[in-house]
Amino acid sequence: MSHALIVDDEADAAAMLAVLVAAEGFSVATARNLREARAQLALQPPDIVLLDLQLPDGHGMSLFDEPGLIAQSQVVLITGHASLDTSIKALRLGVADYLIKPIQPQQLRGVLSRLVKPAVLRAELDSVEAEWERSGRFGHLWGRSPEMQRVYRQIARVAGTGVSVLITGESGSGKELVARNVHDLSRRRSKPFLAVNCGAISPQLIESEVFGHEKGSFTGAERQHQGFFERANGGTLFLDEITEMPMELQVKLLRVLETGLYMRVGSTTQQEADVRIIAATNRLPEQAVAEGRLREDLLYRLNVFPIALPPLRARREDVPLLAEQFLAAIGASEGKPKRFSAAALAKLTAYRWPGNVRELRNVVQRSYVMSEGAEIGDDWLPGELPPRELEGGADEGESAVVRIAIGSTMAQAERQLILATFAHYKQQRERTAAVLGISLKTLYNRLKDYAEDEAPAEPPLG
Repeated sequence: MSHALIVDDEADAAAMLAVLVAAEGFSVATARNLREARAQLALQPPDIVLLDLQLPDGHGMSLFDEPGLIAQSQVVLITGHASLDTSIKALRLGVADYLIKPIQPQQLRGVLSRLVKPAVLRAELDSVEAEWERSGRFGHLWGRSPEMQRVYRQIARVAGTGVSVLITGESGSGKELVARNVHDLSRRRSKPFLAVNCGAISPQLIESEVFGHEKGSFTGAERQHQGFFERANGGTLFLDEITEMPMELQVKLLRVLETGLYMRVGSTTQQEADVRIIAATNRLPEQAVAEGRLREDLLYRLNVFPIALPPLRARREDVPLLAEQFLAAIGASEGKPKRFSAAALAKLTAYRWPGNVRELRNVVQRSYVMSEGAEIGDDWLPGELPPRELEGGADEGESAVVRIAIGSTMAQAERQLILATFAHYKQQRERTAAVLGISLKTLYNRLKDYAEDEAPAEPPLG
């Protein structure tokens, strides 16, 4: 039988919590202060410690100051509010999760169901790291570059905790794969991983998709619908392109993160949310806040642990490894393995990859199809071309230069680049998005914003 220790100076709260924990099949001990907690830890080391932060004789986190005292226990904080400072400090010390008062029974049951001893998590992570040493693969990611090793260390550090993660990086760089790695190495790995592109859902439907709706709540709602929070219950909800989420919905998402509660559209009954949120954006978060696309308070809540994913051009030494892995997978699927020539690998490595890893995968697929023999040369591979001024005369296959004035804001520079690229490729949205390394939906949203900015103001009435 697993053993739990509850450290809380409020006798009634501790007693109620002990009943709930015992109902889940745990033996339970309680302590009202740090002194009693140390005695209980020495008497019977617990599998899990539910630790209140504010205690009569000190701060709950001081238990971490004594080497080995709770090293083999999963620690879950009990707090009145999950502040950013508390979350960061808890992360550094290895806290697995936190419960916000008043504690919701479903959230408590979720935490208890995910009980995994730190030694087990460490062994699993050691296995992943050993595979990387052997092959260059870290879970769903490939690469040996120093830039990717930094990302791997961050994943390893945050996966075993319950804090929110914000992944930044260009489109096509692999943000969803980072999120999947965090999930697969977490205590929630046996539960669903649900990936949602906030920019690909109609603004009129996104609230219903995120939180669900009741039958008859609006025209066309013919039955009750489970939203993303219910479908990902117990697991991880990955919100990609978070800056494309409407501002009014960001307010509701912030409330869920703060309280763990939400309501379906058309309902007056609160639901308990038991999911870990991982968000991602291809924008600079601070720039998105300045532009009014992301609430600053939501950014603070999501950005407890930031992971910046490098573009492929910043880790070109990984290109041959990635290309060969893509090629091997295609060859296995088609039943006809092929290989790259040395010249092909050199050309792939020299290319800048504006579409990042997604573009590389597409290029490998195309070169596999176009190559007739067992060896793929450099005939069908992209190469750098000399730039020309953007004055309407550049050929479609050539690169072009966009001149940006010193003093321009990031938003102005982005706008100028997108509109110039769009014009250069003769308003071909798919080609423009691929060259810029952004999704088609993101390009559509940007062009729509620019058109609205240029629209003439409505004349005054009367």
